[in-house]
Amino acid sequence: MSNPVIIERVGPAAVITFNRPEIRSPLSIEVLESLIDTIVSLPGVERLVFTGAGDVFASGADLREIALVDGSTAREFAERGQRLMGLISSFPAPTYAAINGYCYGGALDLTLACARRIASPSAEFCHPGANLGIMTGWGGTQRLPRLIGQAAALEMFMTAKRVSAAEAWRIGIVDEIDLDPLSKALDQR
Repeated sequence: MSNPVIIERVGPAAVITFNRPEIRSPLSIEVLESLIDTIVSLPGVERLVFTGAGDVFASGADLREIALVDGSTAREFAERGQRLMGLISSFPAPTYAAINGYCYGGALDLTLACARRIASPSAEFCHPGANLGIMTGWGGTQRLPRLIGQAAALEMFMTAKRVSAAEAWRIGIVDEIDLDPLSKALDQR
């Protein structure tokens, strides 16, 4: 099994790559904890960039782990994701999501915590909770309406509508579209 997260230094930037495209790179508890530990301890980073391997950015929370959540563990599960999103949104250097493909659920929440979002033309966005009988608890219900307006956000949340990169740009989820979002994020001034 490959390492689910790769952390690399590219000049003054730290690049975090979600690296399990064969299973759509879920944000498992292991991945969340690794990201929290990494972000808290990044020295001298002038830019933090998140991206995915292959044609997948990330798919959000691991559904196998969500199936095990009950009343006694739900709060802890939500707070872990909220802590990560808070660390990203308050990171002392610019944060970028270089979205190279599928970006669903909690992964969309993660991109919303970033200061800028750059998508490949083939990127696709969705909050699939309505089809799964769940709702995000990682801050997306607050960040998405602030970014694209309440009506558009409610449509995404309530219908699990898939949004193309072009539509995501049109409604304001992403700041720009580029054939190589990672290079574009690393080149931002």
